[in-house]
Amino acid sequence: MKLPLVPTILVGLAVAAMIGLGIWQLDRRGEKAALIARLAASRDLPAMAFPSPPVGDDYLFRRAGLMCLEVAGWTEQAGRDAKGGKGWRHLAECRTGAEGMTVQVDMGVSTAPAVVPAWKGGAVTGTITHAPDSTPLLASLFGKRPPRNLMLVADAPAPGLSASAPPDPSSVPNNHLAYAVQWFLFAGIAVVIYLLALRRRGQKKKA
Repeated sequence: MKLPLVPTILVGLAVAAMIGLGIWQLDRRGEKAALIARLAASRDLPAMAFPSPPVGDDYLFRRAGLMCLEVAGWTEQAGRDAKGGKGWRHLAECRTGAEGMTVQVDMGVSTAPAVVPAWKGGAVTGTITHAPDSTPLLASLFGKRPPRNLMLVADAPAPGLSASAPPDPSSVPNNHLAYAVQWFLFAGIAVVIYLLALRRRGQKKKA
């Protein structure tokens, strides 16, 4: 049976692209595993001053400290305390004196919403993690995510709050193998569907 030229080329290109994406995900799996190992080792490095500007991934899970000169405001979102209890964590927008820059500091978790902590600022030590991010999912999937802001999760909570769960490198996902398997399955399914379509086309011609 003679294969139709244009459809075969299109399907072949699509399958090749899917296989290429699967191989790329396998490469990313190895890169992510190395990153997670490096991030885990960061916890054992000496404490540092909180980075300025507070962006990027190089300082994740490092111990750090900063001086909060003034709390410019508070934001609240769902979170867990160090014992695993659910609640609302309170993020202080801290002025640090560096050209008006503000840094988010997780000052702890409350069991009820709409709590305004009485903490006004001061020296803070804790662990660096990513600040909350609103980048669209599609942008992050296709590598268009800008460098993410960092924040500090305080060791000692503000008065009336419980300490937030400390950042943990094990929470960094490495699901690239699953993505690779999905792309290879998509490629296989595309081939099967095309072969079935060719078979049906051949049967119609015989009829």
